[in-house]
Amino acid sequence: MNKNSRHVPVDPTRLQLFDLEGAEGSLLGTQCTSCGEHFFGSVVFCQHCTSTQLEPVPLSNIGTLYSYTIVRAAPSGWKGDVPYALGQVELPEGPHIISEVIACPFDQLFVGMKVVLALVVGGEDLEGNQVVVYKWRPV
Repeated sequence: MNKNSRHVPVDPTRLQLFDLEGAEGSLLGTQCTSCGEHFFGSVVFCQHCTSTQLEPVPLSNIGTLYSYTIVRAAPSGWKGDVPYALGQVELPEGPHIISEVIACPFDQLFVGMKVVLALVVGGEDLEGNQVVVYKWRPV
């Protein structure tokens, strides 16, 4: 990391960082003001009621493991360890978010377990900034 680099979110429409180290942050979503439905990231219209009356909102950092799989053959471009756990996490607001589950042996993963957002540096961008990605770990 060069002295001018900083921590940046992997996708600023889905992740907001609160500190310079990239250790604190929140997932970002959109809420329909017509029906109350929540979505992960930004959307153009509500997929529930088709309204365009939307507002950005922070989403919960704690969720429930809805489903998971162990990936043993990494997709092209994957820079992390293999095998790894890929989890689908349901947030209290409703959206499901797919990301890696870390800090948990595979045989201890179970549907229904509580997980918390974990922010991790996933590499560098072309400007040398540390790119922070969102993952999940057990509560």
